[in-house]
Amino acid sequence: MSYDEKYRLRTLEFRREGHTLNETSRIFKVSITSIQKWEKRLEEEGSLKDHKAKRPFKKIDPEKLRAYVKKNPDAYLREIAADFNCCQTAIRKALARLKIKRKKHRPHESRLREKNAGSD
Repeated sequence: MSYDEKYRLRTLEFRREGHTLNETSRIFKVSITSIQKWEKRLEEEGSLKDHKAKRPFKKIDPEKLRAYVKKNPDAYLREIAADFNCCQTAIRKALARLKIKRKKHRPHESRLREKNAGSD
């Protein structure tokens, strides 16, 4: 769990007032290593704001998947999974994250809809 930026600044202010690392650590209940990292970060970057984690995709590149589905709208999950070298479940979850619906209508269902629409 990360500490609030104001808490970090207050901890470092206390440290600058002449208190030792051990005192600061004990009073603010923060590890000595964290305090040292905050001091270094404040000196180098001038800020103690949290960094946004930049995590790469693990198996499936979302842009490649989106392009693949656009190019092959009728592809089955097993075909997509084979092309991306992963399981169908991974593809299904990736599509859900991208909010891509894979609902397919059978030909006879569309004829029934047309027939029902014409009888109104």
